[in-house]
This record gives sequence, C-alpha cells and structure tokens, in this order.
Amino acid sequence: MTIIVTGAAGFIGFHVATALLARGERVVGIDTVNDYYDPGLKDARLARLSGDAGFSFHRADIADHERVSEILAASGPVKGVIHLAAQAGVRYSLKNPYAYVHSNVLGQVAMFEAVRRLDPAPGFVYASSSSVYGGNDKFPFAVADRVDHPVSLYAATKRGGELLAESYAAMYGLHSTGLRFFTVYGPWGRPDMAYFSFTKAIIAGEAIPVFNEGKLKRDFTYIDDIVSGVIAALDQPADPVRRHRIYNLGNNKSEPVLHFVKVLEKALNRKAVIRFEPMQPGDVEITAAEIEDSRRDLGFQPATTIEEGLPRFVAWYKDYYGAGG
Repeated sequence: MTIIVTGAAGFIGFHVATALLARGERVVGIDTVNDYYDPGLKDARLARLSGDAGFSFHRADIADHERVSEILAASGPVKGVIHLAAQAGVRYSLKNPYAYVHSNVLGQVAMFEAVRRLDPAPGFVYASSSSVYGGNDKFPFAVADRVDHPVSLYAATKRGGELLAESYAAMYGLHSTGLRFFTVYGPWGRPDMAYFSFTKAIIAGEAIPVFNEGKLKRDFTYIDDIVSGVIAALDQPADPVRRHRIYNLGNNKSEPVLHFVKVLEKALNRKAVIRFEPMQPGDVEITAAEIEDSRRDLGFQPATTIEEGLPRFVAWYKDYYGAGG
C-alpha cells in the first residue's frame, strides 16, 4: 500500500517521507517545486529521496484537481495521505495573496475531493499552523481557543483549510487530522525562516534583523519531534465520532528570540550583529503551544531543546554550503 506525501520536496515533507521510507513504506511524493525559495535545495532533497526504491515522485500543482485525482487513483491502494504542500510565509502573503488562496484553499479542496473519491477513503493528515491563533493573548495556545481573528492572510487561509476539513467530515464522513505546527527548524530547513537567514548573515558578518525591538518569543520545535507527531497522527485509529481532529505540535516551551540568537552564536562560534526593527505586519509577539491533547492521543513528546537542535542545523548548514557559508 501507498502513502501519499504532498510537499515532498519541502522541509517537513522531505523529513516525513524519509522517516516513512525508513520504516519500509511505499511513498508517492507530490510537489510543484516552485521558486518561493531556492529550487536547488528542493531538488537536493528529492535526489536523496529518489535514492530509495520505495519512493516515486510527481511534479504537480496540488490545486490542479484533475491531476491530483489522477495521481491518487493511479497510486494503487492508498493507506494514507499526508498533505503538507502549501504556500508558506506570513510576510510573503502581503506581496502575493493570490498564491495563498491558490495553494492553501483551492489546493486543500482539490486534495479533499481526490481523497473522498478513493474507495475506501484513506486517513488524511494535513498541515495547519500556529498562525491561526492570531493575536491571542491567552498562553499557551490551546486547540479549544478561539481562532477567528487571524492577523495575516496566511493565517486566514490555514484556518480556512481547517474549516474545509470540518465541512468534508460533515458532508462525506471524511476522517482527517489537522496539525498546527509551531516554528519548525532543523537540517534541510527553509531559507526564508529566521534561523536559516540568521545563520547565513552571521557567517557573512552581516546584520540580522530582530523585530519588535527583540521582544519576541517563539515555540521553536525541532524537525524530528514534528515528524514523530505527523506519523503518529497518520497511524492514529479512526474515531467514528470525532471525524475531524486538530492538534498542536510544538515544543511546549516559548523561547525569547534573543536567547535563540545566543544559542546560534555559540553553535557558530561567532557574534551576531543585531539590527533591531519594529514589529512587522501580520506578526505576533509570542507563540506557545499547549500539547496535552497531543500527548494523550498521539503520544507526542517533544524531546529536543534548541541547545541540541540548533547545533545540528549549523552542522548541516556548514556541510551543505561549505564551512564558510
């Protein structure tokens, strides 16, 4: 049987597909491999996955509903679908809002339509985001909290994806699990993320922008912990009552961004030049995950501190780009 992984060329998708292949699964990856960030990095991830005989890949846009349906229908018996493809990034949504509606809303509908037409319909796990909590001032963020005041278009499209899942559960009895990721980092990460761009700038001796005058805190979550949660959600037995479930996947510890920078400085053995800047539109001051439901239902237990995770990222970065960055 097959497991479909969309966004297989992406950061989280690559790691999830790698873990599934390691346990002997047959994985079919789907990704458009766009140029939102360096396609060369995406191609390098795919090259590593393609070295496993259990992996096959389709370059396709998840919003192309006919193509997506064809791929799923031709993949043989489908054991599960892990839908991670999306247009990411809060700030980019200010520049290109249509990309977010295309991938995160239309793409979500296309995936649900393709899945519900399979017989039997497989379990469906999809990526949401901690951004849906918006300007919530109750900490830590819990799944039961209100999420109807998004502060970015990205957040609004991710919340829209959750509501679509609820609709498909009600209309067609489709089982799905949404995972709200909290600031994921690690090897093979995304160049648009702060830890990645900070590393590049610190090595080059350039200033790093720290927003809100340094008064930011984030629930940084290491990629291996995220992967364990994603696969646990895939393996979770279907619940005939709660057809649609949502969980937080975070480290359950909110770190000051300035402390994060200090840990990065130590891993690089270089001092950062910090340029303090005001709060950015669409950003939030603090993220913090409440994960009791995730612990209870998924056995999710994040185990990696930033003191452990950031040096691993730095080691990968130096190896991939060369010691000089």
